Amino acid sequence: MGDWSRNLGTLSEDALSRLGEILDNCTRGWRQLANIANEHPQFRCSENELTSCSVQVLSPTGSPARYLLARLADRSCSLAFLLSCLKKMDNQHAVQYLTATVMENIHITVQPQSQQALEGGRVVLACRAAGPAGLSYQWFRGKEQILGGSGSAADLVLCPLGPVHQGHYICRVNHGDTCIFSQWAHIQLSPSEFSSPGCSSTLFPGSKSGLCITRQPQSQTVTEGDSLFLECLVEANPPAQFHWHHNMNAMQQHKSSVLRIPAVTTTDRGQYSCKVYNLFHETWSNPVQIHIGPSSLSDGSWTEVDTAPPPRHIRPKESLYATDKVALLIGNMNYSHHIQLSAPMADVHELANLLRQLDFKVVSLLDLNWQEMNSAVTEFLLLLDKGVYGLLYFAGHGYENYGNSFMVPIDAPASYTSDHCLCVQSVLQRMQERETGLNVFLLDMCRKRNPNDDVIPHSGPLKVTANIVFGYATCVDAEAYEVKEDDLNNGIFINFLKQRVCEDEKVTVMLDRVAEDMGRCELMRGIQALELRSNLSERRALTDRIQSTESPTDHSARNLQWAIAHVLPKSRTLHFECGVQVQIGFAAEFSNIMIIYTRILEKPKEIMSCSAELIDFPEEGVDLDLKKSNQESVLEAGSLLPIMEILPPAQSPGLYTRLKSLQRLKKELTFTVCLHYRYSNMDDEEVQDMQRVTVGKPLVSKLNLHEPRKPRSSSSDLPSVNAPETSMYAEDLGQDFPASETSSIGSALTTSYYLQTTREQPRSYSSATQRVNIPEENAELMECAPQPLIASQSLTQSHLTQDPRSFSDKNNFHTY
Repeated sequence: MGDWSRNLGTLSEDALSRLGEILDNCTRGWRQLANIANEHPQFRCSENELTSCSVQVLSPTGSPARYLLARLADRSCSLAFLLSCLKKMDNQHAVQYLTATVMENIHITVQPQSQQALEGGRVVLACRAAGPAGLSYQWFRGKEQILGGSGSAADLVLCPLGPVHQGHYICRVNHGDTCIFSQWAHIQLSPSEFSSPGCSSTLFPGSKSGLCITRQPQSQTVTEGDSLFLECLVEANPPAQFHWHHNMNAMQQHKSSVLRIPAVTTTDRGQYSCKVYNLFHETWSNPVQIHIGPSSLSDGSWTEVDTAPPPRHIRPKESLYATDKVALLIGNMNYSHHIQLSAPMADVHELANLLRQLDFKVVSLLDLNWQEMNSAVTEFLLLLDKGVYGLLYFAGHGYENYGNSFMVPIDAPASYTSDHCLCVQSVLQRMQERETGLNVFLLDMCRKRNPNDDVIPHSGPLKVTANIVFGYATCVDAEAYEVKEDDLNNGIFINFLKQRVCEDEKVTVMLDRVAEDMGRCELMRGIQALELRSNLSERRALTDRIQSTESPTDHSARNLQWAIAHVLPKSRTLHFECGVQVQIGFAAEFSNIMIIYTRILEKPKEIMSCSAELIDFPEEGVDLDLKKSNQESVLEAGSLLPIMEILPPAQSPGLYTRLKSLQRLKKELTFTVCLHYRYSNMDDEEVQDMQRVTVGKPLVSKLNLHEPRKPRSSSSDLPSVNAPETSMYAEDLGQDFPASETSSIGSALTTSYYLQTTREQPRSYSSATQRVNIPEENAELMECAPQPLIASQSLTQSHLTQDPRSFSDKNNFHTY
């Protein structure tokens, strides 16, 4: 019989890889496994961990399921628990494979232990193994096989113990042609002074060695900013070593009996334990919980919101589904005539990553003027259809007059009116024409009245569709705030929303909980409170599954319309006459922000040093800070997001250039690669060589958002790849979406991550004039998508623990 109590990580690498393949290529796969495991707090995966799982498909050898299994193994997941999850998923293939593997696999359940004993005494080395029937044991001392006696038994008995028995022992467990070895055990004789019974250790009778924890660490609640002190005392021989762990992760800087953290933040809360060990023994302290309590503020106390995922509430199984999910996220920061904002970049980035986990097709854009906002909304509407879930998020300046909300573009004049802004209710009316299944508006902006605008808008009556949800970051005639702490921060709304948005609950229930979380924050009372407006009659959730009811051609056309606006240029290698090879790679931070990197792949031995810089970008169409171009890190290039520095790997340093406002690019992007190099036999004389590069129109620039759009008023006039005049998505399809360009993006850009999955597998589409293969989820559609940089850590609630006077509102008419 197999040992089902052992850790998942004890399976062989081949077995784990095969299990990952099974869970990667089925409908009852790794996402369902993660959902079931999340019901147990010990195995709950965070947002970033799920994102990290998903983006493994971008690596040629990556496996989301294998990555998830590794995370579960790190949390001491047993084979029995994994088997129970697979049974709940009803994945018979995985159940059968795991059962056969465990039953046929040999695993040592009891390892022999090193011992010290008195001469003339008796020592028993025990080894136990689980696996198929007919296991046999064979003991060795060093390389010498022990014949006769108990040498071929599970227990090796050494008696009476003498000098000849000192040494290292190991046991081999056999089954046919398969075998496995135990760990080594060292037998030592105690010195002669310990030969009498009265001289044995009082702490560990009969043996000189031992380990015992005499004082356990204690759970505590400490104030944010105060010191944390944990202590673990032991009696041990030989002396003990210590290693503290936080939330089951090793703390590399804390390897003593005392753990001190001088100024705790909310990131320090959670479970702590200490691993104690010496040459012969190992044990763990009791796990303790550390809670971070309120900090002392002059104007009020902070009530901490528990950001741990709440107990999972399973909605009744219903027949509700989306035919697709589409989200448009706009963050305006750099206004020409108004207060500059800093939170929208982080807000859009975090919300985009969360929505991609829920299978939304996400378009994320920063700093749009009126024409670009209007065109972006028009293109967004073309991705909607009957039964599609549509979500619009806006972060920036805004106002509300006569019950209508207005989003302010970055080029709005100082005294703007509704003519210079976009009316949210007009967008809703156009969404209703598409017969969407759910319309969600998340408006992270102020709702103060605009004294410059006395016009009562007439957007026309809304249909009674009972599928509309408005989540306002603040109440009527109130302001929305962001925290002014450093270059990177969240708005108040997103700081609370990101904790709840992935919950499997009706949208209104989820937003109600966000409002409750905000209400429990003492610092927010009387300043900002979420307002929810809805006529949603069905229990629709953002987590609802996708089930297409339309024709394969229409579904494929929508996937293509979305994907074509998210194609990155193909990575390429330039060969210079001097023998240097330079790689140019591309990654998308947002749908309209791209990072280009260069790195030296190969250089002749006679060249002492070289670097490749990008110059001569077009003066119009892109926003480039020349002082931040060709930098050694993405941060120095202008990105403030906490991204993982894997673009390219650290062992292959490169230079980074960040291009913004790609939506204004009117022509193909062309620039020059300037190679600087020096020969070893030339005294400080630098040589330059240049090559001109054209990469087409990357990402959202293909949409030509700078051009006016023809208004659309009929839901029957559906977009089609046969009618390119209806949408810039399908413009010049044959030229801008070549298979050679998209097929290489996955391999060339595994250094940046993007998550876009669809539950419905698109099929091939062809027309008389153009022929395009719509790729499947894990093939070219994944590869042709942009690859935004993933945050290595989420912004924490500690960003809110500020004095109210440090808040900056998002309204042009009033300053706090």
